[in-house]
Amino acid sequence: MIKAHDITVVRGRRRLLDRVNLALQPGRFTVVIGPNGAGKSTLLKVLSGELVPEDGKVTYQDRPIGSLTALALAAERAVLPQSTALSFPFTALEVVRMGAIASGSLEPGQASRQALARVGLGGFEARSYNALSGGEQQRVQLARVLAQMPDPLAGGRPRAIFLDEPTASLDIGHQISVLELARDFARQGGAVLAILHDLNLAAEFADHLAVLHQGRLVAEGPVRDTLTDDVVSSVYGISGAVGRVPGHGMPFVLPQARLGV
Repeated sequence: MIKAHDITVVRGRRRLLDRVNLALQPGRFTVVIGPNGAGKSTLLKVLSGELVPEDGKVTYQDRPIGSLTALALAAERAVLPQSTALSFPFTALEVVRMGAIASGSLEPGQASRQALARVGLGGFEARSYNALSGGEQQRVQLARVLAQMPDPLAGGRPRAIFLDEPTASLDIGHQISVLELARDFARQGGAVLAILHDLNLAAEFADHLAVLHQGRLVAEGPVRDTLTDDVVSSVYGISGAVGRVPGHGMPFVLPQARLGV
């Protein structure tokens, strides 16, 4: 559906991404993990069309992303950035309506209210966005994404959502709720890419893990095969951190002392 082909991004003397190949598939929840500065957000920006790489290309349904107009791209994918600061006094409903209008909804007001209710913010329609807590703002932005992509298979064509650290500033209950919404989107036929720092949440929700380190894709595949001691120790510098749930086999991570400390 969406493919990155040998993506390289350079800033100054630093390679933020180095020949990265990654495919997002319909019906699959892909989670990107890796330490700070690994290139995760840069990859998301390239895949979503916000950033043009120095080398390589991104295709949507085998079409170069550069051939899509902004309107056409908005119909293919929605993006939740790490944070969104607004200079104007928009209400929560007005922020979400931006997504509903981009979707071409005939009833953007109703679609926006439904999206707010899905993220647990029913009744927040008239609240000032700038007066909300960081976690509430993040959920409003997720509602905007859901309003923009109400149908993961609109017209039989899979759509995609990109979530850059969607659980940041959220309590554990809302972290689970947000990732359940993302997983549901994938299960209904859409493609999801999320960046997470919590490896246990990644293990719980991801269908597919992609591990970035120093701008390179160093591991990729199903969670059971990818979240291993070898990968975690080489990328994060900690050892003996990965265990397996008895009788289940799913990996979990318990932080240990850094190697050499």
